Amino acid sequence: MSLQTVAFIGTGIMGQPMARNLLHAGYPVRVWNRSAAKAQELSAQGAEVFNTPAQAAEGADVLICMLSDGPTCDEVLFAENGAAQALATGALVVVMSSIPVDTAVAQARLSAELGLGYLDAPVSGGERGAREASLAIMVGGETAAFEQGRQVLAAMGRPVHVGPAGTGELSKLVNQLIVASTIATVAEGLLLAERGGADPSKVHEALMGGFIDSPIWRQHGQRMLSNDFTPGGPAKWQLKDTRTALAQAQKLGLSLPVASLVDGLFAAMVEAGDGELDHAGLIRQIRRNNTLPE
Repeated sequence: MSLQTVAFIGTGIMGQPMARNLLHAGYPVRVWNRSAAKAQELSAQGAEVFNTPAQAAEGADVLICMLSDGPTCDEVLFAENGAAQALATGALVVVMSSIPVDTAVAQARLSAELGLGYLDAPVSGGERGAREASLAIMVGGETAAFEQGRQVLAAMGRPVHVGPAGTGELSKLVNQLIVASTIATVAEGLLLAERGGADPSKVHEALMGGFIDSPIWRQHGQRMLSNDFTPGGPAKWQLKDTRTALAQAQKLGLSLPVASLVDGLFAAMVEAGDGELDHAGLIRQIRRNNTLPE
């Protein structure tokens, strides 16, 4: 049985290693990226590179979209001569970007009108998870569409079907609120250790294996200690996600006070010019708030 042909739209920090893992799994992969050089890097590993999203989508069984936000996905997929229109009836659209819940629901409707399946399947795990094919993949959509795309998704991580269209994005919002709040608390904890006279790197080591141990404590805590904020997940995208989550909470009549405070910290970080830094760079904003050297 031949493997499905995959069109991969968006080969940036996350998309490139995700597409590479599909190639390593044997899938024929057709790629497009707005910055062509990033797509060309996959050519040597067997990907076909195209000049437009529609060209990449033509003949694909599964189209994966890994772009920055909802409006960009809408434009690339559903604008005139968009990628979705180049797919054959019965193909599957998989949006792995972090987009609003309502946008995913609308995209599912537009896909159905074109005779296409649809999944919203955002991911968590950062650049490292993308490289190691260990991403958590939260999938919304019809069961039949999930089964159609399950093996492709499994080549990039661990897909779990959480409910109808939009619920994958809802799950990602839950993830992003917890990630953002945890990063803020890790930053505050390490700063408290430092100012209290402890060696923060030793505190970091001492608490590993304890109740707070987590990938965020290990990876982002180490970034803070090393002052290395090369972006795996840029702060500007973290802010986008917290804003989206708070908007969704408001629609549901919920007040989320901790999330609102953390959103304000990330907003200040981006306004201070650190939006391109990794979200672990939030410790710089907390230092600024305390008039401490960054």
